[in-house]
Amino acid sequence: MVGENVEVGIYPIKKALSMADEQGLDLVEISPNANPPVCKIMDYKKFLYEQKKREKALKAKASKVVVKEIRFGPQTDDHDYEFKKKHAEKFLKDGAKLKAFVFFKGRSIVFKEQGQILLLRLAQDLEEYGKVEQMPKLEGKRMIMFIAPKKSK
Repeated sequence: MVGENVEVGIYPIKKALSMADEQGLDLVEISPNANPPVCKIMDYKKFLYEQKKREKALKAKASKVVVKEIRFGPQTDDHDYEFKKKHAEKFLKDGAKLKAFVFFKGRSIVFKEQGQILLLRLAQDLEEYGKVEQMPKLEGKRMIMFIAPKKSK
């Protein structure tokens, strides 16, 4: 048996239970597979409360991944491209992932190369803010590319 205000040692179960009752605490089995099993005198409700509190604090610290999207057409002109690039820069600076895609409408699918060139140009322009997680890939009528933010020092 271990615990506060208890002399570490081996005790019969009845004596251990009576010692726990005297202190107004619970007898909790810590490692049942040990020989002899290890028990501790503690306030079990308080222990559970502290454990929940710790888990909640860890959960709050865990970062949530935000994915922002930017949509282009295969023939997006320079001004629109620059405007969307500024937004992409801001998203990456804020720590969000970026999903950039070119949407092909109707017969514009014949301009697949233009879409790929556009996405690669974006990746090159945003190189200092993030790194490409997935190269441009055609999925249906969309060519998609993911960019993850670089870790800020």
